[in-house]
Amino acid sequence: MMKKYVIGGVVVVAALVVGTVMRFTLSALPEPGQTETFLATEAKRFLVHRGSRHGIPPPPADRQAAIKEGDKLFRKECATCHGTRGYDLTDAGRWMYPRAADLTSRDSQSYSDEEVFWIVKNGVRMSGMPAFGKVESDDHIWDLAFYVRSLPNTVPRPQVARR
Repeated sequence: MMKKYVIGGVVVVAALVVGTVMRFTLSALPEPGQTETFLATEAKRFLVHRGSRHGIPPPPADRQAAIKEGDKLFRKECATCHGTRGYDLTDAGRWMYPRAADLTSRDSQSYSDEEVFWIVKNGVRMSGMPAFGKVESDDHIWDLAFYVRSLPNTVPRPQVARR
């Protein structure tokens, strides 16, 4: 009797897996589903957190000066995808998969300073986020990280029309 339940459970799980795989596509045209988004986001968060726990140099003492420098670097290095304000994605940012992040969003801002530094330095594999670790100094990467963290407080968002 127990054997029937085990076999039945295996069949149900196999059917769910096959059904999910059959619906999966590599096309970047449609928006990803909730399951794909959740799994990808959680995997990215885990790996970024793990990667950022070691080998991060100390940040510069003058955060305000770093943010000013980061603003200049952001316009040169990051605005191509994220837009000049960090949330107004360019065509390149909108059509990559996954889409370029809204850097002012709660999700993006929930990363720690060290995690943002790690993302900018190392990039994110299988996304459009390049690694800047071989083209920018650690000081410049900190400048970018601090600027990204300051975006919600310094960049005005458009007002939503009220009815």
